[in-house]
Amino acid sequence: MEKKEILLVNDDGIRSVGLMKLKEKMETLGKVIVVTPELERSGAGKAVSTSLITVKETTLEDGTTAYAIGGTPADAFLLALFKILKHRPDLVVSGINLGPNLGIDDFLTSGTLGAALEAALHGVPAIAVSYSLKRTVDAEGKLHSNIDMESLVFCAELARQTAEFVLERGMPDDVDLISINVPEKPASKEVEITSLSCKGYTDIFAEKVGGYQIRGWLLNDYQADAVGTDIHAIRENRHACITPIKLNLTHSKGNLKELSECLNVGSCDVAS
Repeated sequence: MEKKEILLVNDDGIRSVGLMKLKEKMETLGKVIVVTPELERSGAGKAVSTSLITVKETTLEDGTTAYAIGGTPADAFLLALFKILKHRPDLVVSGINLGPNLGIDDFLTSGTLGAALEAALHGVPAIAVSYSLKRTVDAEGKLHSNIDMESLVFCAELARQTAEFVLERGMPDDVDLISINVPEKPASKEVEITSLSCKGYTDIFAEKVGGYQIRGWLLNDYQADAVGTDIHAIRENRHACITPIKLNLTHSKGNLKELSECLNVGSCDVAS
């Protein structure tokens, strides 16, 4: 059987420990190609660059070759597709992000999810993987975090099992990409199937000299939400979760019938 080809991307930069742990697991499933931003590009979403993007071969700490680019995670996928591989890989796995990717705000903001979204838009099965690393802020406003390697390895193993499932059976029906989140020191090995929370961030900005800056995503920055959402699974239950995402963002066209009738006659008499 032909060896499967897996493209790895992330938004934490090519030297991220999360990327390397993911690579170790993916190499048990097939040929792994790494094309990812050279430096951290968190919060880039699905943005693509209009400026010149550098692409260079580099050597990872395990001695293998990878491609480091000067652009965004979405750029990395597109350059892999059209310039480096010049064909679709069998699977794209994006991560492991060192921080949570929860809810609709992160779906639209995360570079990790942005790369997976770009892949899905081009018909490539895609998995985004995030380790919900806890961070704390000290009295001076400085951010502190410590990676729990056991949790990170568990996250990588869930990604491997999910990737194996998708490579063997294809993406589940009506699912375009899968988002995996794993809490730090999970309460059990249970994995919940969840929906994206539709609650937005709380105040994530810290005051700095001359203005404001995002201090880094903390679990407390996500509003508590109902049972069944990704935020509830991570924050309240401390369970890993998998969230199916569909690209079709449109809704019932019938709900705009009255508006379309107004627009087509050139006037909307709201008083009538």
